[in-house]
Amino acid sequence: MLNPRLAGRYAKSLIDLAIERQELETVYQDYLYLQAACQGSRELVSILKSPVIASSMKEKILDAVTAGKVSVLTATFNKLLISKHREAFLPEIISAFIAQYKQHKGIHIVTLTTATPASEELRAVIVDKLKSTTSMQQIELVTKVKEDIIGGFILEVGDQLVDASIAFDLNNIRQQFQNNDFIYKLR
Repeated sequence: MLNPRLAGRYAKSLIDLAIERQELETVYQDYLYLQAACQGSRELVSILKSPVIASSMKEKILDAVTAGKVSVLTATFNKLLISKHREAFLPEIISAFIAQYKQHKGIHIVTLTTATPASEELRAVIVDKLKSTTSMQQIELVTKVKEDIIGGFILEVGDQLVDASIAFDLNNIRQQFQNNDFIYKLR
């Protein structure tokens, strides 16, 4: 039941309203809290998506989870979602809001995948290298560990991918042998 267009529209509306009221940072912190709550509680997400549970009950549950922890603007926006029967999309709207916030602030998400956990020193070197060779000045580095790549790294920046992994090189060599590239060059 994913609907990225709907989530994007609601997130854009909230960002515009938060900018207008000069509460963007506050709402961003609220949505980070809500994202953690949704990721930490599958029950909360199930309740929000359930067609059986009444909207008034969902509103009470969401109020109990967020009471004193989110701003008035965020709480009012959440009530609007419930009144419009869009509460099932809250986790998606949260993700869209955070992505649009980072885009608005010029923060670039860079994903570094390695075979073993990356050290702080390596992370700093990668961020410094990206800052010096690209126009990106605000970088949020996300690290992943994937043992399948054997060694090296995979770097993802937006829709660009740099695959400098051992597994990628081995697959290229395998393809060359399967295509008999070496036999043709010997003759």
